[in-house]
Amino acid sequence: MDADDELVEVRAIQPYAAVKTYLCPGCNRDIPVGTGHLVVVPRTDPDARRHWHRGCWQARHRRRPRSTG
Repeated sequence: MDADDELVEVRAIQPYAAVKTYLCPGCNRDIPVGTGHLVVVPRTDPDARRHWHRGCWQARHRRRPRSTG
């Protein structure tokens, strides 16, 4: 377990429950409808939740988020 585990709650979204497209902050690419992924919710700011590809969340410490510009 790392420090992130204590600061955030990670929820798995199953493909059947993925009914919207989201932008992954790890790779700056879409997570399409019907794709299983993770929702990461900061414990101190639940409104700042982000949707991540599973692989991007697992690799978050090995690379920097891609810029949008």
